[in-house]
Amino acid sequence: MAARTLRIGLIPGDGIGREVIPAGRRILESLPSSLGLKFDFVDLDAGYEHFKAFGTALPEKTVETLQKECDGALFGAVSSPTNKVAGYTSPIVALRKRLSLYANVRPCKTVLSPAFRSPSTSPIDLVIVRENTEDLYVKEEKTYPDPNGDGQIAEAIKRISTQASRRIATIAGEIAARRQKMRQKPNGEAAQKEAMVTITHKSNVLSQTDGLFRSTAREALAAPAFSSLKIEEQIVDSMVYKLFLQPQYYDVIVAPNLYGDLLSDGAAALVGSLGLVPSANVGEDIVMGEPCHGSAPDIEGKGIANPVATIRSVGCMLEFLNQPEAADVIYNAVDEGLREGKFISPDLGGKASTEEVMDDIVRRL
Repeated sequence: MAARTLRIGLIPGDGIGREVIPAGRRILESLPSSLGLKFDFVDLDAGYEHFKAFGTALPEKTVETLQKECDGALFGAVSSPTNKVAGYTSPIVALRKRLSLYANVRPCKTVLSPAFRSPSTSPIDLVIVRENTEDLYVKEEKTYPDPNGDGQIAEAIKRISTQASRRIATIAGEIAARRQKMRQKPNGEAAQKEAMVTITHKSNVLSQTDGLFRSTAREALAAPAFSSLKIEEQIVDSMVYKLFLQPQYYDVIVAPNLYGDLLSDGAAALVGSLGLVPSANVGEDIVMGEPCHGSAPDIEGKGIANPVATIRSVGCMLEFLNQPEAADVIYNAVDEGLREGKFISPDLGGKASTEEVMDDIVRRL
């Protein structure tokens, strides 16, 4: 049978993105030939550095190439100025909208390692599914004079729709069902962890926006396909408390854009480092893997950036491109390396360089 060729767009972005995205490409090129996959790559531009040089953070050519030519993509990192810069908007937020990447899927899992310890004493294996296209991230803001004469008033639109809420709840249910199937034991013995989706919201205060998200998610997850799943809900502030207190309890968490952003970065702290946490931005036509860390200008160019989040993001991308065997090969190689603890990057207390961590994982493929 002829090998399937997938075309992957590579968008390093800023800072250490330019150091870890080559690691992602190398992993794809190093996959066993028995998987029957080949890859073509196209290098694409985006980021704050590109904006400073050319006046645009997201060239139209990048969007068009991803839309018309690519099956998947890898996005490295983007630097975002803390102060407003005229004409600049985040290219990753824009890409999620332009490509209809409606779901940001972030797995968080602890791997026992002699080199570092998770802040949590219990093993964690959860997935946060974040709605990716609306909420406050529609970025519709305005500032105007306070009619009372005391300075200014700033307002932002929070937009929640039935369509987006139903779509994100459905994919969360599908992920939970898939995880349930993977945990089933051959002898029919019940899995130790219950398959569950936790709907996170703040409808006790935001009764219309978060209320719509809550009710729509409830309705979507009541479908017969999800009858074997436990469905519960949690107000976001108590969700934060319980996530840090008992993270081992959770399986799949689904949330609107802002809450999902905050929860997923917080969960990353429970498993050792942002340098370990991957994500996949999932759309109907394309999937984009994206490590959850930032551009890390403090370590840029030092050769010590942790490539694990990017390598795991390659696995996430392949998983949602219907290549679960290839994804598992990558996940297993990464987990074996972490468990052995011989090549660990400085963010986890080790001394290994980016290249050494990458070489170790490639050997394990």
